[in-house]
Amino acid sequence: MIKSQAMTNGNFKKLATRSEKKQAILDAAEKIFAEYGFKGATTQMIADFAGIPKANLHYYYPTKEALYSQVVQNIFDIWLEAADSFDQNMDPSHALESYINKKMEISRAHPNGSKVWANEVMHGAPIIQDYLETTLKEWTSSREAVIQSWIDDGRMDKIDPKHLLYMIWATTQHYADFVHQVETLNDGRPFDDGAWQAATRDVKKIILAGVGLTIGGNDDGH
Repeated sequence: MIKSQAMTNGNFKKLATRSEKKQAILDAAEKIFAEYGFKGATTQMIADFAGIPKANLHYYYPTKEALYSQVVQNIFDIWLEAADSFDQNMDPSHALESYINKKMEISRAHPNGSKVWANEVMHGAPIIQDYLETTLKEWTSSREAVIQSWIDDGRMDKIDPKHLLYMIWATTQHYADFVHQVETLNDGRPFDDGAWQAATRDVKKIILAGVGLTIGGNDDGH
C-alpha cells in the first residue's frame, strides 16, 4: 500500500505557482519511480502519493514517459551543475574536492532521483539511451579533457580520466542508491550531519590520494 505524503488536493490547489505544483508532482514521481521502476509505477500511484486527482497530474505531465523523462533530466541537471567546479585553470585538488563535496550533498538531498537514474541505466536505459549518447557523452568528454590537461601539466598522476570519473560517481552515488545498506551497517540509523561530514572527508582523501593529490581545503567535509 502506498502511503500518501502530506500533500492533499486542497493544499495542492493552494500552491502559488505552476512551477510549485509541478515540483510537488515531480517529488512524488521520484519516490514512486525509485521504489517501483518505470514499468512498475503508474501515474495513479504517483497521484495517490501526492494526494491529488490523476487528472491534475496529467494536466502538467500528459504521459508517464514525459514525467519519467523529466525526473531523469532533473537529477542529471543537478549533477551537471555540480561539475561546474571543473576548470582547467583550477588546482586539481580543489576542483575534485569541490566536485566530490557537491556529489555527496546531492546523494544526501536527492537519493530518489539517483536511484531512478541507476535503475534506468541498469536496465539498459530504454527511455534515456539517446540522452546518454548525446548529452552525457559530450559532458563526460569535456570533463575528461580538463582532467587530461592536469595530467599533461604534471599536476596529478597519469590515469585514464574516465576511470576517475567512474570512481567518483560510483562512490558518491553509493550513499544514495544503497542507502538502506548504508543505514543497516550504521546500526539501522540514518547518517547525521557528523556522519555525512566524516564520509565526505574520507571519500575525498581516498580518491584524491589515488591520483597523487591531497585535500586542499578544510578537512571537515565542506
